[in-house]
Amino acid sequence: MGRKMDLGGMNIPAGATIPKFADNAIAVLERRYLVKDEDGNVVETPAQMFWRVARIIAEADRLFDQDADTDALALSFYEMMAAREFMPNSPTLMNAGRELGQLSACFVLPIEDTMESIFEAVKQTALIHKSGGGTGFSFSRIRPHNDLVHSTRGVSSGPLSFMSVFDCATETIKQGGTRRGANMAMLQVNHPDIMDFIKIKSDLSVLNNFNISVAVTDDFMKAVENDEEYDLLNPRNNETVKKQSAVKVFRQIVKQAWYSGEPGIVFIDRMNEGNPTPEVGLFESTNPCGEQPLLPHESCNLGSINLSLMVKDGVVDYRKLGETVAKAVHFLDNVVDVNRYPLPEIEEKTKQNRKIGLGVMGFADMLLKLGIPYSSPEALEVAEKVMKFFDASALKTSVQLGEQRGAFPNFNKSIYAKKNPAVPVRNATRTTIAPTGTISIIAGCSSGVEPLFAVSYVRRVMDNDEFFEVNPVFEEVALANGFYSGELIKKISHSGSVQGLEDIPAKFRRIFETAHDITPRNHLDIQAAFQKHTNNAVSKTINFSHSATVDDVKEAFQLAYKLRCKGVTIYRDGCRENQVLSVGKTDYKKAVAGEPRGPIKKDRPRRLTGSTYQMTTGCGPMYVTINEDNKQVFELFNTVGKAGGCAASQCEAIGRLVSLAWRSGMPPEPIVKQLIGISCHKPAGFGNNKVVSCADAIAQAIRQHLEKTNGCKDESLSEKNMFGACPECGGVVEHEGGCCVCHSCGYSECA
Repeated sequence: MGRKMDLGGMNIPAGATIPKFADNAIAVLERRYLVKDEDGNVVETPAQMFWRVARIIAEADRLFDQDADTDALALSFYEMMAAREFMPNSPTLMNAGRELGQLSACFVLPIEDTMESIFEAVKQTALIHKSGGGTGFSFSRIRPHNDLVHSTRGVSSGPLSFMSVFDCATETIKQGGTRRGANMAMLQVNHPDIMDFIKIKSDLSVLNNFNISVAVTDDFMKAVENDEEYDLLNPRNNETVKKQSAVKVFRQIVKQAWYSGEPGIVFIDRMNEGNPTPEVGLFESTNPCGEQPLLPHESCNLGSINLSLMVKDGVVDYRKLGETVAKAVHFLDNVVDVNRYPLPEIEEKTKQNRKIGLGVMGFADMLLKLGIPYSSPEALEVAEKVMKFFDASALKTSVQLGEQRGAFPNFNKSIYAKKNPAVPVRNATRTTIAPTGTISIIAGCSSGVEPLFAVSYVRRVMDNDEFFEVNPVFEEVALANGFYSGELIKKISHSGSVQGLEDIPAKFRRIFETAHDITPRNHLDIQAAFQKHTNNAVSKTINFSHSATVDDVKEAFQLAYKLRCKGVTIYRDGCRENQVLSVGKTDYKKAVAGEPRGPIKKDRPRRLTGSTYQMTTGCGPMYVTINEDNKQVFELFNTVGKAGGCAASQCEAIGRLVSLAWRSGMPPEPIVKQLIGISCHKPAGFGNNKVVSCADAIAQAIRQHLEKTNGCKDESLSEKNMFGACPECGGVVEHEGGCCVCHSCGYSECA
């Protein structure tokens, strides 16, 4: 390789590209990806990270050719990442070339109807999450609640009770990790506990480490269409427990998805239509975001190609795209061999099928460069044509690797052997479209196949400085056409959208559409277009406005099935942020109801009684005192940290405002709802004891006081999983790719 230069102790080839990144990409890299010393100091540059990854992945070639030029291959892999044309999934960037060495993002674990199997799966989940992976499960084999348990002559607690065990294990493990553990819980639509499963996230404080999806069959969808009943089957003996109205169950799925965004739907029969090895086993679950169906104990490593860089002179550069796909398939196939698997069972199953999941990101940016609106028929044509070429190129490379290295071991049990046994395919699946929350920030492009989430938005850093992030294509177009200004960017950042802004020519307003400027049908059409030529599935969020109806969601679910999508996830804007309040019988309620009198501030008596609650916060112990007058909450005091400090002054201000509201007749419940779940950068505790800010601690103290006073728990006040603000930076959290991501700092609910 000739002369090498030393950058911080890592030998990068001379002349290699040294990548440059936007500030938010650097922040994400430093927080999550770059190597740190024992004191938490970053000791690796982004270039060194890419070289660390490239060298290790290239070494796999020596398993098949001792004389392979792995230095040249490593440089090729490095340049592809440094140019941000391709990014592997997060565990590969984090762990390749390091002691852990676990490189896969997606796992599915089996759960049988025994206590031994259930808790073995809990243990295996902990090991996978510790290594940076996410897990999917089907709980469909567990007998329903109140069913007979022969060994104890007792009754079963059912699958839902065991889901909470997995949730607690995940909550504990993620405290010390660099990547959050995430789970997918799936239940077959014919399980007797299906209605309880559908409703489980009516309480948004439970199962915060799970996405949930109903595995829906073709027979069920036909029963819905024909308004028929279908059988609920006990998995213990496969006997029919009762008949159930398919329309009633489907309606409940729709209502709950409208209310909270979950459950999603997975069309499980359609997933298995694309199963390359049905003789080996059938799919029962997927990874946490729903795009990667896997057999029990199987894993898959993912990666994404940046489509925004596959445009040249206003047209798609298919030559460059084909070359990049070929290198990326080679890269991901090598990952299968150099990976250090968390369990021997997973290594065995993964190497038998050698599944990889190469996908795309930057599709919205590609359309912008082509001058095509996301909601147009032309966008569907581009999506289908690009993905068809992409998938064919991936298969071509996989066959070439199969000729050099051999087909995947289960090839003779696969659909490929039945079609053409003379053509060895190296990888049972090759294409998957995953959410790309953090890696798309590193690559500086839009996420997955999602539309832009905003043309411009405010990014806040820890010291509360604000910066305006602007889509680079919009900035370039606005400057070239003479309508760029700082005032315009500030105006756009209020909503993220350019619609209705007369400062911008109509043709550019048409092109620069955002997720909330288009219809759910537009979202579904794009998902279906990509699904036609994707081996696995497409992770995509179907966005609805807050005013969308239950019937709107119902139509989207039915349309997704008709368009042959493999699953669907919807999110109605604000559905988790503005739940119904239960207003108490006070003067405040009368005023809201329309009576002319306004709130009157009560005078403080000389003597009041109350209770003091000790709360643990990231700023230290907090003591919250709540006093009452005639059994009505009257005032609140709190102390935290040293007097005069910022946290103490902010908490004192909250206490004064809460007291003023109470003395003016406002009930306590709306105050709890406003404060609970507000996040800061220093949370404390975990599980039910988690406190995400001082404001959250005050709200929890009020809630505890109300529960003590009323003698019962008000579930409406337990909403701790607020999705309006990022818990790490306070930025806007967007629902995209079947997940919740913050574009400001790279935080991801599913990563």
